[in-house]
Amino acid sequence: MTKRACIIGWPVAHSRSPLIHNYWIKQHGLDAEYRREEVAPDAFGDFVKNLRDHGYVGANVTVPHKEAALALTQPDERARAVGAANTLWDADGTLRSTNTDVEGFLANLDSATPGWDRGLENAVVLGAGGGARAVVFALLARDVQRVYVVNRTIERAKILQKQFGARVKPAAWDEITGLLGSAGLLVNTTSLGMVGQPPLEINLRCPPSLVVTDLVYSPLVTKLLATARERGLRTADGLGMLLHQAVRGFELWFGVKPEVTAELRALVEADLREKVQEKLPAAKQEKVKTKPAKSQGNM
Repeated sequence: MTKRACIIGWPVAHSRSPLIHNYWIKQHGLDAEYRREEVAPDAFGDFVKNLRDHGYVGANVTVPHKEAALALTQPDERARAVGAANTLWDADGTLRSTNTDVEGFLANLDSATPGWDRGLENAVVLGAGGGARAVVFALLARDVQRVYVVNRTIERAKILQKQFGARVKPAAWDEITGLLGSAGLLVNTTSLGMVGQPPLEINLRCPPSLVVTDLVYSPLVTKLLATARERGLRTADGLGMLLHQAVRGFELWFGVKPEVTAELRALVEADLREKVQEKLPAAKQEKVKTKPAKSQGNM
């Protein structure tokens, strides 16, 4: 019998998850399928409660359903700590959930910048939303001593301190430059720098050992990452995290642990470039064609 999983969102047409999971399905010769399901918020609860009746052994969940998925399932520690679930699976009749952004974030850094956490004392996280919660949880799990959460509204950063403890340090936006002087890692979890959004403007006055990572993956190389690379800093991009966070769900649903390969990355990169080009004015499209984004060498 064909095993099926899906991505549930509203909207969901933009999701790259089918491209990733169906690549792995074909690679491993599985009798399986991964689909998109566009489900409105008022219909989400009923859809999830009857997931198996819809023919699915599990699902990914994207905006705006991640918090609702947490409440409708039996979440693990990671999902509860982050306050959102993005991966669901049926375990002997019980619908369970987790948040794979945590392991996706860590696996991407481990792959792109090996040794990034060795002796790491201070990290700076920009933003205080769901992505930031996953990143803070991950960094504390790797024994980072101080995680500075920088947000334009510092009250939101204080919420993360209350949730995760004293090692989380709320900070104002104008403190970034000073904090980077002693930081070993900078993480952007905001939408700044994304296609259609303003760029992230910060002064990268920092030690040469700073590692910079951006959760944004469209464009592939954000202004933050481009600036960091020009200064010789090690970087990890958002596409790597997207690919690595998909691994555990695939293993839970189909019983095979897939690998993030250079071939898969190139496939998704090409798709991203095509979608970015569609959004650009005609005068800029030739520039995209002639200057493809660079991929990380170890991906």
